[in-house]
Amino acid sequence: MTRNAHVALVTCFHEDETVNYAATRAQVRRQLAAGNDLMVCGTNGDFSALTHDEKIRLVGEVMEEVAGRAKVIANVGCPATFETLQLARAVDGMGLHGIAVIAPYFISCTQDGLIRHFSTVADAVTTPVYLYDIPARTQNHIEPATVGTLARHGNIAGIKDSGGSTDTVRAYLDVARDVEGFEVYCAPDHLVLWGLEEGCAGVVSGLGNVAPGLLAQIIAGFNAGDMEAARAAQENFAGLRKDLYALGFPPALVKRALYLNDPSVGLSRQPALLPDAAQDAQILAILTARGLKE
Repeated sequence: MTRNAHVALVTCFHEDETVNYAATRAQVRRQLAAGNDLMVCGTNGDFSALTHDEKIRLVGEVMEEVAGRAKVIANVGCPATFETLQLARAVDGMGLHGIAVIAPYFISCTQDGLIRHFSTVADAVTTPVYLYDIPARTQNHIEPATVGTLARHGNIAGIKDSGGSTDTVRAYLDVARDVEGFEVYCAPDHLVLWGLEEGCAGVVSGLGNVAPGLLAQIIAGFNAGDMEAARAAQENFAGLRKDLYALGFPPALVKRALYLNDPSVGLSRQPALLPDAAQDAQILAILTARGLKE
């Protein structure tokens, strides 16, 4: 099957920290030009810093800009099932390819609690639901056995793995082999090509905000059977990740690197990363060395 890449789109802000929808739409167009699909309200989209109403409007603005030219997945996950349901229902019917539901955060969950949480959301909408596992941020891990149970729900279409464990991805892929139509999306940017080779349906990338063309080259090379080109692009992409993420919190560094090429994206909402001249110089050096300074 043809694989694809969803870029976890950044959310752009004005100087007063209100959402800059026009600048966000410009980022949508940039990703479409590279041939990438999108994820909105994800980790790199500052979803945890957005209000309920902002998330709904943001999904609507992105869908209007995309106008059917790409697949869009929107994350609606909140700590409680109650608000997650409200968001899921609000974006259901907007034409999304999928609704992603990040595992609850702050609230510690049992695996049974996770099954109830995801099943309740999937029961309430017609848009296919994608589980979203990122235990380093949520402290709740969706175990492979739990995924096996949820995969048999008629409206749960797949899982986005952001845990970075190759063993976990392989266990999720075992579920996909047992349940027809269930998809696994691999998220860590150093594992893009590895995930495709293992059988993932695609990837969800935060770093693709900074290097959309490079991400697209990995996907295009793989789909065309040009593994030499895919590996060369992956090596460059993984090197960018290693250099950039060594400087701090990855989503904030992605946003800052993008800002240094295009100030219209604005800063992250506080208390995230503030401008730092020395760090900016390091980021610029990384971008320049990899031919990404615009």
